[in-house]
Amino acid sequence: MHTTPVESQEKLEEKRQQQHASSSSDIDEKFAHGTDDTENLPVYVSNDDPFGDESGAAVQYKTLHWWQCGMLMIAEIVSLGVLSLPSAVAALGFVPAVILLIGLGLLATYTGYVIGQFKIRYPQVHNMADAGEILMGPFGRELLGGAQLLFLIFIMASHILTFSVMMNTITDHGTCTIVFGIVGLVVSLILTIPRTLSKMSWISVVSFISIFSAVMITMVGTGVESAGEKVYATVQTSFFQAFLAVANITFAYCGHVAFFGFFSELRDPKTFPKALMLLQVADITLYTVSACVIYRFAGPNVKSPSLGSTGPVVRKVAYGVAMPTIVIAGVVVAHVACKYVYVRLFRGTRHMSERSFFSIATWIGIATVLWVLAWIIAEAIPVFNNLLALITAVFGSWFTYSLSGIFWLYLNRGLYFSTWKKMALTALNLIIIVIGVTVCGVGLYVSSKAIHDTPAGASFSCANNAEY
Repeated sequence: MHTTPVESQEKLEEKRQQQHASSSSDIDEKFAHGTDDTENLPVYVSNDDPFGDESGAAVQYKTLHWWQCGMLMIAEIVSLGVLSLPSAVAALGFVPAVILLIGLGLLATYTGYVIGQFKIRYPQVHNMADAGEILMGPFGRELLGGAQLLFLIFIMASHILTFSVMMNTITDHGTCTIVFGIVGLVVSLILTIPRTLSKMSWISVVSFISIFSAVMITMVGTGVESAGEKVYATVQTSFFQAFLAVANITFAYCGHVAFFGFFSELRDPKTFPKALMLLQVADITLYTVSACVIYRFAGPNVKSPSLGSTGPVVRKVAYGVAMPTIVIAGVVVAHVACKYVYVRLFRGTRHMSERSFFSIATWIGIATVLWVLAWIIAEAIPVFNNLLALITAVFGSWFTYSLSGIFWLYLNRGLYFSTWKKMALTALNLIIIVIGVTVCGVGLYVSSKAIHDTPAGASFSCANNAEY
């Protein structure tokens, strides 16, 4: 008797579900004994893997070494965020700012580790939409998937905005700011064409060297040009200005939205802690040192982005050196956004792994649409700090902090009070959720007020945005 295709598919699905249930019970048993270590955590092979069996595939995704993943994470995160931190120190005072820089960085390390645990527990998760489906079913998939895409587009917009600020600075406002934005759009679109992260990892090294060199030039430049301004351990400031600064510090660590995608392309997903530690040691150190040094010499009137805090010549040199990271970091984020849409459209089909005219044209089409949307946002909100605060409030607070707390509670459901360690971790993750919700609510208010107070004529304007 011949088996029909429908019957074969039903048997395959039944076998997959049995395999899933068997492996899940093994994992749940391990969690029931109070262990949340990922080193020996069993996993199941799911037919829902977005990349499927890559043996012999024309396009292979799961090729990243842990250090390549770490460099991609650094390129994604250590870029725009560092440029706003000296002004945040000026708004908060030296002591509160250092506490927040280190404290939020350590929290971001922990929440990133929880995301890695969730990925190991559910290998089929490729993005926040997949995680949302596990938490809340189809509604969760659409909610977190839409939020992730919007967040990534807003980050892309912030890179286009910074590109236009850079070009205005280097050329002394040589032409209309809108033109510079379009140039940034085209350059970024061309670099987004490669479809795998392994190809992006090499330019991510260039991105890190670029931003590190630019920050060093800024620190040396401010030190040479100024004998140093008076710094304050604490400052008198309004709640509005203080929380705007907090939102900008939070944004500096807001890369977690892309972690599922990065971890999905690792050769061995269990090496994610190495990549995470490479990222967090680099960003916490660079953020704290550069923010404090630049504030020490530039003083309370330090600009944001901080590359503008030097004299005209050094400022142009710093922006020129920072050009690669301004572009590449945005391209890495765009790649994650395009990959989300592409996987959503073609998951489980031959188009995921083939290199055809249709697949290439679709990828380029997706990238074009997303970059155009990002350009529109960048032109509509042309003030750097205000855009960062809005992004952080609406999206970053959830993806970096609150959702990670929810992931941990989901992974450890029923075990919250099983041991003292679990009780402490339960309290910690509840606090993390509250922190994220607070940053979201209050940050939305202060960023909306800041955008409202900005002259309406500045949107879609040829004016020099380097002077804002």
